[in-house]
Amino acid sequence: MNRRRLLQAAAATPLLAGSATTMFANTFAATPPVGFRRVRPGDAAWPSAGLWEQLGRDVGGRLVTVPRPFEACRGTPTAAACAELFKSLKNPYFIGDAVGLTQSLGWVDAWTSQPSAYAVAARTTGDVVAAVNFARQHKLRLVVKGGGHSYQGTSNAPDSLLVWTRQMNDITLHDAFVAAGCDGQAKPTRAVTVGAGALWAHVYDAVTTQAGGYVQGGGCMTVGVAGLVQSGGFGSFSKAFGLASGSLLQAEVVTADGAVRVANACTNPDLFWGLKGGGGGSLGVVTRLTLRIHQLPETFGAVNMTIKAASAPAFRRLIGLIVDFYGRSLMNPHWGEQIRFRADNVLKISMVFQGLDRSQAQAIWQPFMDSLAGAPEDFKVEFSPLKFISTPARYFWAPTMITKLLGFIRTDDRPGAPKGNVFWPGDQGQAGQVLHGYQSAWLPAALLRDEQRQAFCDALFAATRHWGVSLHVNKGLAGAPAEAIAAARDTAMNPAALDAFALAILGAEGPPAYPGVSGHEPDAVLARQRAQAIERAMNELRKQAPNAGSYVSESNFFEPNWQQSFWGSNYPGLLAVKEKYDPEGLFFVHHGVGSERWSADGFTALR
Repeated sequence: MNRRRLLQAAAATPLLAGSATTMFANTFAATPPVGFRRVRPGDAAWPSAGLWEQLGRDVGGRLVTVPRPFEACRGTPTAAACAELFKSLKNPYFIGDAVGLTQSLGWVDAWTSQPSAYAVAARTTGDVVAAVNFARQHKLRLVVKGGGHSYQGTSNAPDSLLVWTRQMNDITLHDAFVAAGCDGQAKPTRAVTVGAGALWAHVYDAVTTQAGGYVQGGGCMTVGVAGLVQSGGFGSFSKAFGLASGSLLQAEVVTADGAVRVANACTNPDLFWGLKGGGGGSLGVVTRLTLRIHQLPETFGAVNMTIKAASAPAFRRLIGLIVDFYGRSLMNPHWGEQIRFRADNVLKISMVFQGLDRSQAQAIWQPFMDSLAGAPEDFKVEFSPLKFISTPARYFWAPTMITKLLGFIRTDDRPGAPKGNVFWPGDQGQAGQVLHGYQSAWLPAALLRDEQRQAFCDALFAATRHWGVSLHVNKGLAGAPAEAIAAARDTAMNPAALDAFALAILGAEGPPAYPGVSGHEPDAVLARQRAQAIERAMNELRKQAPNAGSYVSESNFFEPNWQQSFWGSNYPGLLAVKEKYDPEGLFFVHHGVGSERWSADGFTALR
């Protein structure tokens, strides 16, 4: 059955309330042998030292025993080395270069970052093939890590073999790319091919700063390319250019049988579709991706403002003003990023724009500013006039230009670090974080209609009485060009994203901490309190969007009915792809395609 027919059949199947998970689990799920158990160290079947040595030779000496990063802190947590480690945990590049670390250190009551037993520090596709074959032959738990930014903890697992793609970071530009097998079916186009371990900061530098083009990627510059694309891939300018997965032209992927497959619209199209939003690490190990290069706009810019409301009623009025203004003036390809509503009656605007000069952007915002100026007793604006910056788009990600324009850009402060290792200050908060709670929901554009807008604003206000709400208006394609929406429709993402004007995110985290390290233990009591507050706040929003899905990359670890939430009507199709390319479930991630057939740790087949 081809994908189109599969989806038609799924659409024709009635879904009873609460039964979606069961239906999905029984339709196309992977089929490991009954009673199958993966092998752990200490088991009789664990590979011998000689077998591990052979794997090391097969990968050119790039097999490493993964160190335990916090071991030095356990005996002497006040030692200088331990203090230096925790300081370094606020540098995302330091974390990314450490084989035993992930960008988040854990999620209270969910998971803790734990190193694998061994890792293949892959530099070639052949290294990946060797690791995949070894894991399959010896029944090992296999983990894949590139950037290591998973909130779900999917890039780590104890007692596992890690495929670490960080060093597979080559970047190649093409003036006229045609995907393999697509000659005569596709026009040559500008494109960029990147290794799975490349980071967006370096890709932007190569494509935009150096070559004067634009590639749709992530807003966080230290995120890995492969993980973002496989999760769908929203970035700052998604309202203009769509999803990163929508710009994917071709992928090289190692599947569970150890085969190296090319996937594009003409060759292995089912696998290609699954890789475009089906979630990282579920269908294979992506080793290389080729993405379309778009025409670069003349300008990129940003607008930042903080507004303090004098009272709760004034804050409710402010919510109404900004929501109305956004729906009428900003829900279009020019604008992206965040509008945040804090529990202390503060509105923070952190937005970017493209294709406008500074004066044009200021003119668009003037009516909103006039509304604030008309009620000085209710609203205090931190920046007056509104703070705008604008620059030729080619230099938006150039480290020297960013520093000059913004002043607050962060850099990799390790001796000898590349000058291109820069990151936004907001991203530093994610480095080494311990998540306390995190939820997200697609908000349909219908909420902005006149007949629904008041109720939605009431729900936003009610939510902020419990916890702050951030509307990521770049994550949701309502207002995007038709071609961007069409490209996104041909991905595996939840179709709810196509009609959403924003992704609502409610999250809380603590500073770097690790269980068993005295003075640096996670605050479990505070975390649970915050998680409960986030739940109450999200419940207020769900009253207006009861069937809202969620973005797999930025979602609740405890997401109920996650198959429907992350992928909607596309989940049966993804299970069919999983069954074809990984029938025994070698690739397991938490809440990944087919994971319902496995124990929570991915070691035991449940049925």
